[in-house]
Amino acid sequence: MAGTAAPKRQDTRKFFENLSGAGKSIAVLTSGGDAQGMNAAVRAAVRMGIYVGAKVYFIHEGYQGMVDGGDNIKEATWESVSSMLQVGGTVIGSARCKEFRTHEGRLKAAHNLVQHSITNLCVIGGDGSLTGANLFREEWSGLLDELVQQGLIDDEAARSNSELHIVGMVGSIDNDFCGTDMTIGTDSALHRIIEVVDAIMTTAQSHQRTFVLEVMGRHCGYLALVSALACGADWVFIPEMPPEDGWEDSMCQKLSENRADKKRLNIIIVAEGAIDSHNKAITPDYIKDLVVRCLGFDTRVTILGHVQRGGTPSAFDRILASRMGVEAVLALLEASANTPACVVSLVGNQAVRLPLMECVQMTQEVQKAMDEKKFEEAVRLRGRSFENNLSTYRLLSYRKADSELPNSSFNVAVLNVGAPAAGMNAAVRSAVRVGITEGHKMFAVSDGFEGFYKGQIKEIKWGDVGGWTGQGGSLLGTKRTLPGKHLEKIAEQIRIHNINALLVIGGFEAFESLLQLYEARADYEEFCIPMCMLPATISNNVPGTDLSIGADTSLNAIVETCDRIKQSASGTKRRVFIIETMGGYCGYLATVGGLAAGADTVYIYEEPFDIRDLQGNVEHLTQKMKTSIQRGLVLRNENCNENFTTDFIYQLYTEEGRGVFDCRKNILGHMQQGGAPSPFDRNFGTKVAAKAIQWITRTLKDSYKGGRVFANSEDTACLLGMRRRALVFQPVSQLRDETDFVHRIPKEQWWLKLRPLMKILAKYKTSYDVSDSGQLEHVTRVRPKESKTSATI
Repeated sequence: MAGTAAPKRQDTRKFFENLSGAGKSIAVLTSGGDAQGMNAAVRAAVRMGIYVGAKVYFIHEGYQGMVDGGDNIKEATWESVSSMLQVGGTVIGSARCKEFRTHEGRLKAAHNLVQHSITNLCVIGGDGSLTGANLFREEWSGLLDELVQQGLIDDEAARSNSELHIVGMVGSIDNDFCGTDMTIGTDSALHRIIEVVDAIMTTAQSHQRTFVLEVMGRHCGYLALVSALACGADWVFIPEMPPEDGWEDSMCQKLSENRADKKRLNIIIVAEGAIDSHNKAITPDYIKDLVVRCLGFDTRVTILGHVQRGGTPSAFDRILASRMGVEAVLALLEASANTPACVVSLVGNQAVRLPLMECVQMTQEVQKAMDEKKFEEAVRLRGRSFENNLSTYRLLSYRKADSELPNSSFNVAVLNVGAPAAGMNAAVRSAVRVGITEGHKMFAVSDGFEGFYKGQIKEIKWGDVGGWTGQGGSLLGTKRTLPGKHLEKIAEQIRIHNINALLVIGGFEAFESLLQLYEARADYEEFCIPMCMLPATISNNVPGTDLSIGADTSLNAIVETCDRIKQSASGTKRRVFIIETMGGYCGYLATVGGLAAGADTVYIYEEPFDIRDLQGNVEHLTQKMKTSIQRGLVLRNENCNENFTTDFIYQLYTEEGRGVFDCRKNILGHMQQGGAPSPFDRNFGTKVAAKAIQWITRTLKDSYKGGRVFANSEDTACLLGMRRRALVFQPVSQLRDETDFVHRIPKEQWWLKLRPLMKILAKYKTSYDVSDSGQLEHVTRVRPKESKTSATI
C-alpha cells in the first residue's frame, strides 16, 4: 500500500506516533442490548490498541463478566478479532447485569480489573451502560481504598492503578442518545425495516391492503420516523410527537383520500412506544380495528420485533464503528486525571468527543419533557437531525387541498443527468411534492438535457411520484449529454414552457452542465433563473460535498459481495482475491468499501503507487498466510493506474505468491449501480431535495422583479452539498477552482483521511494525522439560527 509523503508545509499537525500505549492496558466490553456494528467497534479498538503497543483485553458478557472475572477477562490478539467485521450482534457477548448496580458488584469488578492492571475501559453500549461506567469511575479511588483495607490488593497495586479512564461508544439501534447523529446499529436496523416494508408493499399492492407495522423504539421514534420517510408511509406514530385529539378521523380521511387517488395500499408505521396526547398507548391492533371499523379496508398487522437487531451490519455501521473504535483508543491515550469520561460520536460527517454525562443528562431530559407532555421541547432536545426528519416528513406526507395551496405561478423543472444512482427517484419525489406544497407547478424532464432540448417536458403531479422512494435507478431517465452544444434549443424550451427555475439531480456531468448554463447567461437571458444541483452519483466525485446520493447503496453492494468472496476464500484457505470497483478516477468506493469489508490493500489513483509498493503488499500477504487468517482481499479502483491493470496485479500476485497462496480476480461492474436504494440514500435524497426546493422558492421571490424572474448573480446557480456538519448552498462558479476536470474529481477529498485507518486495521505501519480528531466539545442546547446558505442536516 502506497505510503507517499505529504508535501512539506508548516507542520501544525499532530501525529499519533507521539501517543504510545506501551505499559497501558485497555479492556473492551459490550453491554446492554446488542446492535449490529458492535463487532466492528471491538475489532477497531483491539487492533488500534495493539498497534500503539498497549495490552488489550476482552471482557466477555458485559458488566457481568467484569464482576465474575476469571475466564471472562481474556487478552485479545490481532487474529482474535479477525472475521468479526461482518457478523451482527456482539461476539464477546452482552448481558444486563443487576450485580454491577450494587456497590459489592462494583467492588468485585474493580478487584478483577486491578488484577490485570486494566485502567482504561472502552465501553460499547446504550445510555444505561455508559452511566454505569461513569459511576464506576467516580467511585474508583474509594473502591481501591476498600480493596486495600480488605487486604485484597497492596498499596503498590492501588498506586499504579490509581486512575480509571473511560471512553464510551454508543451502540443502540434506537438512536436514542443525545449528542450523536447516529448510534452504532441504527442504520442496520433501518436496513432490516426497509427490507421488510419493501417486501410487504408488493403483497399489499396485490390485494389493496392496509398494513400496520410496529417497529422498535420504546422511548425514541427515530426508527419509525426515518423508515416512514424512507418508504413514504401514509401515517407514523412516534412517542415524541403524539397526534392531536381527533387524529382517528384525520387518519381515516387521509387513508381514504389516498385510495381514491389510485393508491392501492396504505402503510402505517407505529413505534412500540407510541402514545396519544394523554400519554395513553397507541397499539397496532387499536389502529387496525379503527381502520376496519371506519373504512372497511382489509388490514393486517406486522410486528417486526427482534429481526431489527439481527443480520449483518450495513456498510455505514461498519465504517462508523471502525472510526469510533480508533477514535476511542486515541481518546484513552490522551486522557488525563481531570478529563471527564467521554463518548466518541459522529456529528454530520465529523468524529467528535463529548462529555459522557452531558449527553446522558440531555437524553434523560427528553424523557422528562415527554412525561411532562412538553412534546415540542422533546423534539428539540432530540437534536437537529431528528427535527429535520420530522419537518421533512410533515412537508411530504400531508397533501393540502388545491384551495389551501399558495399560488406562486412559478414553473420549476426537475431532471436527472449522468449515470443512474439509487436515491435519485426519492429526491425527485420529494422535490415534486415540496414544490407543489410551495405552490409551484412542477415539470419533469425525461432523459436529461437530451430530453430537454427535444422538448420531452411535461407537468408532474403529486400522485405521479407515489411509491418512488424505494425504486432504484432513474425513473425520469438520465443521459450523460451536456447542454453546451444545444443551448439554443434548451433556451427555446425554457421559453415555450415558461420555466422559472431548474433542479438538476446527478453526478459530475450535472455539475459541468450547471457551469455551462451559468456561463451561457451572458448570451441567453433564459438561463437567468435560479438553478440548483443535488449531487447524485455512486462515485462520490462531485466537488462541494462530502457525500452524494447513491454512494451508500453502492458501498453496500460492494461490501455484500466482498463478504461472500471472503467466505469463499476462508473455505479454500491461502487464497487472495483481487476485486475491481467502479468510481472513475475517484477512489472513494474502493477506500471506504475496503475499510468496511476489511481489505488488506486498496489501490487508488489519488495515492500513487509503484512496483516496490506492490512487492511490499505481496510480502505482507505472505506473512499473513503464516497466521491463522489465511485469506486476502485486495481492492483496486478501475482507473487507479493505466499500466497496473487488474490483470497485471492478478498476474503479479499469482507469480509472486506461488507456493504460498493462489489468486482469483473479480470485476464487480454495474451491479454497483443498481438495486433498491439504501435507507440512507432514500433519506438523504428526500431531505436535500426538500431543502433545495425551499431555496428555489426563496431565490425566486428575491429575483422576481417587474413581472418576471431575473437571476444572474453567481449565488443563484448553486450546488447543495454536505460539508462536515452542515448542508451548504455553494455557487458552482466558486467550486470550479476546487475541481480537477481532467480526472473528474475534487482537488481535496475528506475520505483520504480514512486511508491510514484502513492500513492500521490491516496491520501496516503508517502515519496518521490526528490533529483533526475530536477535541472535547460540549453538548449544545441553544443553537445558532440557520443562515440562508447553510442548514444542519
